[in-house]
Amino acid sequence: MRALNRVGMQPASLPLSADDIVEFHAARLLLLLHVCGISGRIDGLTKMAKLDFFSRYPDFFETASLVVASGVEEQADAAGKFKATVESAMVRHHYGPWDKRYYHVLAHLEAKRLISVAKHDNSYRLALTELGRSRAKDLSNRTSFGPLVERMRDIKKVFGSKNGTYLKNLIYRIFDEEVGRRPMGELIG
Repeated sequence: MRALNRVGMQPASLPLSADDIVEFHAARLLLLLHVCGISGRIDGLTKMAKLDFFSRYPDFFETASLVVASGVEEQADAAGKFKATVESAMVRHHYGPWDKRYYHVLAHLEAKRLISVAKHDNSYRLALTELGRSRAKDLSNRTSFGPLVERMRDIKKVFGSKNGTYLKNLIYRIFDEEVGRRPMGELIG
């Protein structure tokens, strides 16, 4: 993964994906904190990762929100019932979907003074700074981010009040084949 200002050092003949650009992920996480957080704050890396999972895998979010709305959260076995749309792939980790780039992106955001990361009990509290709030608000008003912001608003309505452990367990129950049985480190989707 490279910063946008370093892209010009790469030969023009090599393909470049937005997924390879740190600012792509940074913008999404700023929006996640702004839209899905409570006053621009998310408590816990697990919760952040699971909310991010739903923003990156819209088909999984649709399925999970239908399962939660139905009130039947037992093994829903959604396997094979949809073709997953993936905006940026994540891997199966010990606590469900994860992106190994989180530490890099969070450090980037903290170094730019857009977020603060503080240890709180047994987890980390991620919060937008004033500058981060301003930048996230600017991003949320851009039409190019419109669909993502709308999906994040829906995610907050359905899962915003849930904690990371609840979301992790829900993902494992509903998407056992797609996530739970996937080998550690393998891409989801």
